[in-house]
Amino acid sequence: MTAQITIGHESSGKPVEFDIEELLATRLLVQGNSGSGKSHLLRRLLEESAGMVQQVVIDPEGDFPSLAEEFGHVVIDGSAYSPGEIEALARRIREHRASVVLDLDGLEVEQQIRCAAQFLTALFDAPREHWYPVLVVVDEAQMFAPAVAGEIAEDTRRMTLSAMTNLMCRGRKRGLAGIVATQRLAKLAKNVAAEASNFLMGRTFLDIDMVRAADLLGMDRRQAERIRELERGHFLALGPAITRLPLACKIGPVKTGNRARSEGLMALPDTAPADMEALLTANLASEVAKAPPPPAPPPAPRVDEMEDSIARAEERLVDAPPQADSSAVAAQIEAIIARLAQDEGIAFQSASAQYQTFLTRCRRERIIGPMPDMGAFRRRMAMAGAGLDDLDEALRDRIMQLAAAVEPDLLAPFLVLASSAHAGEVQVDEDALGRAYGTSSPGRIRRLLDHLERQGLIVVREDFGGERSVMVPGLDGLATAAE
Repeated sequence: MTAQITIGHESSGKPVEFDIEELLATRLLVQGNSGSGKSHLLRRLLEESAGMVQQVVIDPEGDFPSLAEEFGHVVIDGSAYSPGEIEALARRIREHRASVVLDLDGLEVEQQIRCAAQFLTALFDAPREHWYPVLVVVDEAQMFAPAVAGEIAEDTRRMTLSAMTNLMCRGRKRGLAGIVATQRLAKLAKNVAAEASNFLMGRTFLDIDMVRAADLLGMDRRQAERIRELERGHFLALGPAITRLPLACKIGPVKTGNRARSEGLMALPDTAPADMEALLTANLASEVAKAPPPPAPPPAPRVDEMEDSIARAEERLVDAPPQADSSAVAAQIEAIIARLAQDEGIAFQSASAQYQTFLTRCRRERIIGPMPDMGAFRRRMAMAGAGLDDLDEALRDRIMQLAAAVEPDLLAPFLVLASSAHAGEVQVDEDALGRAYGTSSPGRIRRLLDHLERQGLIVVREDFGGERSVMVPGLDGLATAAE
């Protein structure tokens, strides 16, 4: 799968491409006055990358729910859930890697800000094993990261600034790639805007915004007038994910969106003034008296229903890859785990650090596909470190059956003992056992053997010379010795 998408074209017709992998590491800032085409640009970016990476859209105006029909995004109505449920949904979104649109259109402005802040904070605080790559698009970002205090409460402002700062400044290590769009750079907090390395600058008229945009693009102050002359849907682009030199780009067409909206002039109705007055005022009092009550809002989906929808979202997003491709990805993952298990010092890292190293190597080799979760990864690492891949399939299955009752932290050393017992070795390599357990202490190794014996997983015998032999019940006639 390629990581390149086409966002638009230069004036010469040459396509302008986006490197999604680079974007995940460097973030994006989009700026343009109302009507410059920011939402169209974001929609194009989301549509073109929908099959490559998980997407989360913070939508205060209700512009993006149409992505659900074409690309399988799950639409979450922010007004239908409590703050605790919003945070729970965010955690499940990270766990299940679902692409979603958080629709805030049904909330008042301050409620929108608080809802988005709680949602982003929960995304940021997700467990380490769920730090998968995801594009987080925040439209109208000046609402959620204001440069100065406005009419919202001070605690709300601090909450939303903290959430947006975490997204843009510290989100990269957690897999969160922020994409923020704003009408005016002067309204956006500088510590949020400063973290973006890619820029798409649309039409703007105020001098302070033009000068700041020109500075970000590395243009002379005299060239800032060029930004004022941009047509709708045209942007100046710069950044490692797009281009090393500023270039003008016309954004390409989109598949979704509200096509029924009228953008131009329409002829006014040909009605005489007296007739128009009659249409407006006739029977006005009776209409008010008989006005039906507003319809009741639809019931909010239950959280468990939303969880099921999120769990199936990725399956709806793209067609299942061919079996051959899936096998190739699985083989690449197994090879990475095998190499990782042989690295010096890896056994002395925590399980979460090992897992992050594994995910980093997968990204480096551009492996795109379902990744093993933390539990499956630790099991595969233990098998690779014990050399079970060198045994025949029947014996390997027998050993894994015996290991089913072993605690995850003790699986690796138990597999080393079981593998050595099968090989009939007279003495277990204490360094290998310590490496599997992540320790260089002989005392810890002795306590490990005692604990495994109390669990009924091994049998330890000590002769008159003080040498301890270790047998694994269930492996017929095979024993190892450990000092």
